[in-house]
Amino acid sequence: MLPFATAYHRRLTWRYFALFIAIGMTGGLLGPALPHLADSVGASMSQIAILFTTRAVGNMSGAFVTGLLLDRFDGHKVLFAMGAIMVAGLAMTPFSPLLILLAGLFGVLGFAEVALNSGGNTLLVWLHRDDAGPNISALHFCFSFGNMLTPLVMVAALSVTGQFHWAFWVVGAFALLTLLPLLRFASPLKAPPVGSTVPPTTPKHSDIILLVLIMLIFALYVGMEITFAGWVTSYGVLVGMAAKDAAILATLFWLTLSAGRLLAIPLLRAVSPWWILCGCTALGLVTAWALHALWVPLTVGALLFGLAASAFFPTLYALSNQVMEMRGRTTGAIFTAAGSGALVVPSLTGPLLDWLGAGAFPLLLAGLVVLMGVGLALLALRLHALGQTTHPETVRPLPSGER
Repeated sequence: MLPFATAYHRRLTWRYFALFIAIGMTGGLLGPALPHLADSVGASMSQIAILFTTRAVGNMSGAFVTGLLLDRFDGHKVLFAMGAIMVAGLAMTPFSPLLILLAGLFGVLGFAEVALNSGGNTLLVWLHRDDAGPNISALHFCFSFGNMLTPLVMVAALSVTGQFHWAFWVVGAFALLTLLPLLRFASPLKAPPVGSTVPPTTPKHSDIILLVLIMLIFALYVGMEITFAGWVTSYGVLVGMAAKDAAILATLFWLTLSAGRLLAIPLLRAVSPWWILCGCTALGLVTAWALHALWVPLTVGALLFGLAASAFFPTLYALSNQVMEMRGRTTGAIFTAAGSGALVVPSLTGPLLDWLGAGAFPLLLAGLVVLMGVGLALLALRLHALGQTTHPETVRPLPSGER
């Protein structure tokens, strides 16, 4: 069971989970809809690829703006405003007759999607405080689950109506249904409740170097995740897989990524976050090297790499909550850094493959994992310099049990 202090905590947390399924579905629309959108505006596949860029730019700005708003205004009203923007964008996108208009709409969708993502993470941390870890992992599982649902929604829309438009409208309607109930709940507060006598179980730091290190690790991780998911199919074709077989590789990756996030919920209550982060990093490095050395089939590599990536983001975010004051602008900075990783690293992968060949792909993954490991080591050293114990045997696991 997830830890819930009161019935209010339980009901509000489950509504955040539903919202994150909708956010994941929105984020997952671009891939299945891409050929249909290209046909609707008469664009080639190389031209329609600009949608990825505009969405990534929107992601970065959405995280930054929402972080500032959450520190000043009611959190649920901020989420509803950003959600209204997302729903409007989903409703309008299928009607776009021009590529430039479509690109602008995906920039807006990227802005609203990550605004809700970063805002929801922040409010969940404010709601559960030091007990947030398992709930964060469950929240990110819901996001991944939404990603996996989107292709099914697209297939159903095409089968029933023959039009891809309905996939956008169904996702928009579901998002609206998850947003409306939030307005009935008081928004979690940035400061602890008045009269609270429970001190934080770990020291909280306001240290710019600590924040920069965490931002860099998040940027590297998201760049690695998006690079694998976005390029593994092309890599499979380059190394000789049939196109229909290579197409399933990204699905296998997302499958174990989602399963791993579900597994992380009890793990975060049993062991230190450092153990999970180190385990994910080690498995990622071993898998990348196994792919390079051709020790495992690519299908097995996709499953293992998804498992390696699964718990890293929510666990690092939970650890960040343990060691830093997670204000709105802090979360905004983290998600802005994550967006920069999603923008930069995948865009460099194509030229790298052209220059060095298919063999560069697993080496790129290994390099990113090594840099993440170096970042974790520097993070541990910085925490040690700040007087925080970071040994896995002595850093507490996240609280468990329903209170």
